[in-house]
Amino acid sequence: MKLPGGNRRYRSFGLIIESEFLLPELPSAEENRREPAIEPQVTMAERSLDLLWQRLKTRHDYLAFGEDIVLLRIPDTAIFGMQDGHTIWVSPFPNASLDKIRLYLLGSCMGVILMQRRIMPLHGSALAIDGRAYAIVGASGAGKSTLSSYLLQQGHGLLSDDLIAVHASDQETPLVMPAYPQQKIWQESMQLLGKSTDGLQPLFERETKYAVPVAGQFCNKPMPLAGIFELVKGNNDAAVAPIEGLERFHALLRHTFRGFMLQPLGLMEWHFQTITKYSVHIDMYRLTRPSHGDSLDELHRFVNQSIYKEMFS
Repeated sequence: MKLPGGNRRYRSFGLIIESEFLLPELPSAEENRREPAIEPQVTMAERSLDLLWQRLKTRHDYLAFGEDIVLLRIPDTAIFGMQDGHTIWVSPFPNASLDKIRLYLLGSCMGVILMQRRIMPLHGSALAIDGRAYAIVGASGAGKSTLSSYLLQQGHGLLSDDLIAVHASDQETPLVMPAYPQQKIWQESMQLLGKSTDGLQPLFERETKYAVPVAGQFCNKPMPLAGIFELVKGNNDAAVAPIEGLERFHALLRHTFRGFMLQPLGLMEWHFQTITKYSVHIDMYRLTRPSHGDSLDELHRFVNQSIYKEMFS
């Protein structure tokens, strides 16, 4: 499983990551030899976790919690250990697919690392529009990636897909950190967008969902999170409405990445304080799309109207 010739360094989610595993999705962070070496903030390495799993496992078949470590057990793949916000240990099962290991490393594992580092993880896509970041969030199947991909076709940039790292800043507005230049899109969404799947790599065990590179539209600079659009399905026409009052707090709560881990990690108070603060300073809207038909152009118009109304109000 280990890389020949030693570890490699990557830059993603606002962190320097050193990994024993090849992560071709991530931008490289190899230092310029003329500059001082930068210490990695997160390391990924192979280590046996079987005995620790047996010792810690109490309530779940797939999760175990220690004092400073979370274990995630994926059958036929690996046991993953996320320790103290700095290390991801991987204990692969025999004949495990490295593709599937990478999916978990860059998804659930990094989500836990962000929480341990007190970095807010949102579940959705983040787009760069006129120098500011806007998140598209929603329940599974709401069409987040489809709408985000359509917005990329209209000339906007991608900051992150699936897992959004929102860092606190010295200013009132938090920052979205770039993740990596790739989207995950279902085949039917590709067809709706007029895109071909030729030459694309299906995600492991998801033969109709594809890894779609978007290097030409990737934004590699942090941007202030100016707005959040919650995408929901409806029975009538497409619509947009501001999210107001206490519902803003609940929207952030709903769309926190792997939010069920907050309580066993002891992070409920931090999370409550964080989303309370963000709910005050971030514009939030609910986008409703019809359950049937193509409403992407109309949704795009609603996004633009909401963004530019706030910019010039």
